[in-house]
Parts: sequence; structure tokens; C-alpha cells
Amino acid sequence: MANLTESYSLNQFADLLSVSKETLRRWDNSGKLVAKRSKINDYRYYTKEHIEICKQLDLFIPGEEKATNFVKPIKTYSSIELFAGAGGLALGFELAGLHHVFLNEIDKYACDTLEANRPNWSISRADVKDLSFKEYKNKVDVLTGGFPCQAFSYAGKKLGFNDARGTLFFEFARAVNEIKPLICVGENVRGLLNHEGGKTIQGMIDILDELGYRVIEPKVLKAINYNVPQKRERLFLIAIRKDIKTNYEYPLPSRKVYTLRDALKKGELYDSNVPTSQGQKYPKRKQEILSMVPPGGYWRDLPEKIQKEYMLQSFYLGGGKTGMARRMSWDEPSLTLTCAPAQKQTERCHPDETRPFTVREYARIQTFPDDWIFSGSISQQYKQIGNAVPVNLAKEVGYSIIKFLNNYYSQNK
Repeated sequence: MANLTESYSLNQFADLLSVSKETLRRWDNSGKLVAKRSKINDYRYYTKEHIEICKQLDLFIPGEEKATNFVKPIKTYSSIELFAGAGGLALGFELAGLHHVFLNEIDKYACDTLEANRPNWSISRADVKDLSFKEYKNKVDVLTGGFPCQAFSYAGKKLGFNDARGTLFFEFARAVNEIKPLICVGENVRGLLNHEGGKTIQGMIDILDELGYRVIEPKVLKAINYNVPQKRERLFLIAIRKDIKTNYEYPLPSRKVYTLRDALKKGELYDSNVPTSQGQKYPKRKQEILSMVPPGGYWRDLPEKIQKEYMLQSFYLGGGKTGMARRMSWDEPSLTLTCAPAQKQTERCHPDETRPFTVREYARIQTFPDDWIFSGSISQQYKQIGNAVPVNLAKEVGYSIIKFLNNYYSQNK
């Protein structure tokens, strides 16, 4: 296949256009957008010429070339966040203009990170199960939380508020019930949409409805459409108190797609090259093998003998396994970062140097500012960054929340 610095695989181009791979195959077969074919394995691939064609046919990412969701708050809006982690969502919301009155996080190192960067934030390290939120009733505009997804036990019954006890979503819902915010924002992994055949998220929607909230259609937002140089997706579950008639709209996506070069080099996203920092190293043999992989390449770019040595039994299994022995390219967004930078199934090797990304490189790809400090060991820092909501994505969602609140308060003076 052609070098990925000059071309995009079917999967990459589907991400870029925010369409499915099946849609691209259909366009190819119908002649609407004809892919190129690799002479080696007949795989479809796309070039930058295809991007220009998509613009002409209006097939490119919906929205403006560089969409802006910026809006100023007309008053001070208060927010509470649960499961705050290292602060990606909270920082993005703060940059958008929201004022945090309380945050909760149980992980020691993540709390150390929050306190090191925002000593003015009121941060609780308690188990959320032990917290009462009744003092905030009708005093807070927004409740947010990236609650970990736990399965409900259905046992053939319609899931209700009390049936969700013991799950962290129950604690999020309990906070909604005790605070009665104008709007609540839950975020999670894309997989929640299809968990238990969609029953889990429907159960969450039913619970919020039971508590007096109307849920906006859950939506997966692609970070690459919101000024993030990474192909990360987050599911947002947003609900508005039923007595409020103001509508909410998700933030506009942007056609501008930032690359790894934008993340790590001086440019539009950052006014300097990425600062040096600590990072993990590869074992000697792994480094020798990955040094053979070109930028944008993966295990199929290795000699067959080396493929078998590196892949072991995975070599004989089906599927593309495109994350294995994967080296990133400067000219494409990073693949989704994980909680560890050198996992064999989801390798993210530096484009030029044969090593994992450093801590500060990880943070840049997640659009944290360079002065945001991470606490704990190197592995703890990677974990915090890998689990975070990209700051720029959070900021754009924050603007959409402020737009909603501005409209609400303007209509209800």
C-alpha cells in the first residue's frame, strides 16, 4: 500500500469524512468517489486529491472550514463535576467560561493533579457514594460527569432509578436528583451506545426521564472535528430539566483537521515545539523491529519472518490488526491514545524516533496546555492523560452549554 504520509486507508478516510467505511465502499462502487487500489493487495486507499474532490462535491466533513462555537456567558454560570479525572473536561469547560464550584475524584494521583493546577477549585477526594449534594439544590446551572460504564442488571424488568443502585451512573443520577441543575452532561466511550444491545444507555435515558429530565439524542463527537489532532470519539449524553423549554444544540464541527505535526510542532495549536519530558522506552528487540516500520506504517510493512516473530499467534488470525507495530505519521491525526503508550495491540510509535510518545507529547495530543502538571509516576501520568476528555473538544462542548444557558436566562429574565 502507498505510504500513509501521502495517502489514507479506507478506515482513515472514513474517519476524516465522518462517514462509515460502508459508505465509502458504496461511493467507490457507484463511481461517486473512486478510490485508488494498491497493486500489492488491491486495498482501497485515498490521497489528498480525494480531499479536494470531496470539497467540490460537498462530501467533506460537515460544518465550516474552521467552525467556531465561541460565545461569551452573559452571567456567571456555576458547574459541578463528578469523576473529574485529570481535568480535561473541567479545564475545557473553564476555558469556555463556566465556573466550577465543586469537583469530585477518588483517584489520589488525579486529585493531586487537579490541586496542583487549580488550587482555587473545591475538590473532594471522597467516594461519591458518601457525598450529599443537597446543599446545591437549585443553586447550580450545570452538572457534568464522565461516569465509568457499569452494566445494569435487568432481570426482565424495566430499569428504574432504584434498580441502578450500586453503579456509578446511579450516583450521577442521584446528584442530578439532589441538585436539580438546569442541564446535565454525561460523557463516556462510544461503546456505551451498543452495550447490551443498546439497553444500558436506554436505561440511563429512562432514569433521567423518571427524574424529570428530557434527554437530547445521545451523540458521538469525533475529536478531530473539534480542534484535536487525534482520532478520538466520546459519547455525550445531555439532559435538560423538563420545565425548561430552551433547546440545546451540539457544537458545530469544523472541517479543519489538525495533524500530529500540529500537536508537537510550533503552529496554529501551539506557539512552540513540544517541551522535552520523561517517557517510556521500548525493550531492545522491540525497538529493533519497530525501527523497520516507516512513518504511517504497521506490521505488514515488516519482512514476513519479522512479522511472524513479532505477531506470534496473531499473525495467523483474521482482521487487519492495524494497531500492531504501528508508527504514527506527521501528516495525519494521532490514533486514539490509550492509558499506556506501548501496548502491543495499540502501538503509537513516534514518527521519527523509535520510541513511545513522551508524557508532554501525550498531553499535547490531548490538547492540554504545556503548563498543566500531571502528578504521580510516569505510568500514572500516562493513565491520567489517556483517560481524559481532550481539552479542546471539552471547550467546544462548553461553548454549546453556555449558548444554551444564555438563551435560557435571556428568555426567563
